[in-house]
Amino acid sequence: MIILGSTLNNSPVMGLQTGSELARTERPIIDPKNLGVVAYVVKGPLLDHHTPSLLRIADVRELSDLGFIVDSSDEFIAPDDVIKIHDIYSLNFNLVGMHVTDERRNKLGKVIDFTLDTSGFIVQQLSVRRPLFHTFSDTELLIHRTQIIEINDDAIVVHSEAKAPELERHQVPGSYVNPFRKSEPAPDQTVVS
Repeated sequence: MIILGSTLNNSPVMGLQTGSELARTERPIIDPKNLGVVAYVVKGPLLDHHTPSLLRIADVRELSDLGFIVDSSDEFIAPDDVIKIHDIYSLNFNLVGMHVTDERRNKLGKVIDFTLDTSGFIVQQLSVRRPLFHTFSDTELLIHRTQIIEINDDAIVVHSEAKAPELERHQVPGSYVNPFRKSEPAPDQTVVS
């Protein structure tokens, strides 16, 4: 399922053992190398307020209309508990608010949201708000993950031009082509004497 990333902010985390809300999500921890969500920062009355608590995506049983469903409050970890998550958490990478430029360093805008594939928790598209002088023609851009060239400390760099798909050529203009049956053109029957 593809959803907006912002819809999972302040989402309840429900425990199967108690059947009640254990915490709420604050923000995602995103790995800038592959734009995958590895965990969520969570807050709740049962959690320690002095150290941040995280919910690993690997510990989520299900994402439903109720929110994230986990076995129990034992699923919450501190950032130092898992080395990989600690390294990503310490980057303090926040996708929303990052500047987006093209490969020629022209400013395209800022990320205001993203779409997320919940089957693997991978960011699929970025929603980018255009700068003020571009808002008369385009207010937002959607940038697919395949257009991203680089993510650095300053900005997300994307391809400057999208390649249009090549059109399929037909023998007779305007003729119907069955998409399920691709026929090969007849071989050239030139007779050489």
